Amino acid sequence: MKKLVAAYLVAFGCWFVMFSPWTAPHVNFWYAMACAGILLILLACLWGREWMGDIHISLGNIVLGVAIAAVLWGVFWVGDKLSQLLFAFARPQVDLIYGLKGGTPPLVIAALLFFIIGPAEEIFWRGFLQKQLMKRYGQNMGYVWATLAYTLIHIWSFNFMLVMAALVIGALWGLLYRLSPRWLFPLIVSHALWDCAAFVFFPF
Repeated sequence: MKKLVAAYLVAFGCWFVMFSPWTAPHVNFWYAMACAGILLILLACLWGREWMGDIHISLGNIVLGVAIAAVLWGVFWVGDKLSQLLFAFARPQVDLIYGLKGGTPPLVIAALLFFIIGPAEEIFWRGFLQKQLMKRYGQNMGYVWATLAYTLIHIWSFNFMLVMAALVIGALWGLLYRLSPRWLFPLIVSHALWDCAAFVFFPF
């Protein structure tokens, strides 16, 4: 448990640096995120290698990953339109998130998201953290605690829309992993593709 807490605190610190108004202006978000992803993968490899057994690469799992990404993009498209109708602050807060792209070429962002950030997040948050929490607290409570942990770490942005987005998508990816840990590879594919679509190619 100490290693799990330590790993989360490392992630918490990384997200603070990347998102907080006191530190974010002084770092390139995407390079910092990629470095954080590499660090989190190393921790997952060092302290909880069980997730490696959940990686099953096949054409079917690639197709499943693409399908999950497409459905999630559709969910967020609908959510974006509804939030703009309900909340006056929704669009400005979403625009602040997209403001993070400034100064970094879109193709560089896409490459970092696809090859490092997306896979790293699934390996750490689902394959490592959620897996360990489910082993310790049971399938359901482990899933709940992992979802809350993933949501809470985005609090440093002080951006309601980002925190809610993290809650929704963390809950959905976490639920799929809860239903079948063998879907870790499709989740990695979906996370990488969804990131690229949402932030670069088909933004909301």
